[in-house]
Amino acid sequence: MSRKLERIPGIGPITASALLATIGDAKCFENGRQLSAWMGLVPVQSSSGGKNNLLSISKRGDTYLRTLLIHGARSVVRVMQGKPGESWLHKLIGRRNANVAAVALANKNARIVWALLARDRDYEPDYVPARASA
Repeated sequence: MSRKLERIPGIGPITASALLATIGDAKCFENGRQLSAWMGLVPVQSSSGGKNNLLSISKRGDTYLRTLLIHGARSVVRVMQGKPGESWLHKLIGRRNANVAAVALANKNARIVWALLARDRDYEPDYVPARASA
């Protein structure tokens, strides 16, 4: 399982083994957002009267895993900054600060980790989920 997680950009052997050792069974979390919130990678909400106000990341949760994921994401953002492209990360780097982009990528990586562990799949960089036909 650790080798499967290492295929995700921004996750190396230390991060993969720490994720597996700490998370254990990913099916304990209902979805990827719960895992991400457990690590402290989601924004704090300060909402009232129907107006949603999202602040900085909560930083509540596992400090070690959050730090590993953010540092791995920073390395990916640093490499992406010098290359042209049209991915969502390139667009985000163009709009926002590199640190904000790194945290967004770390959040996305946490959700990908949950999907791989809970569904026992391999990482596919060009994966497109099947749309529900209606």
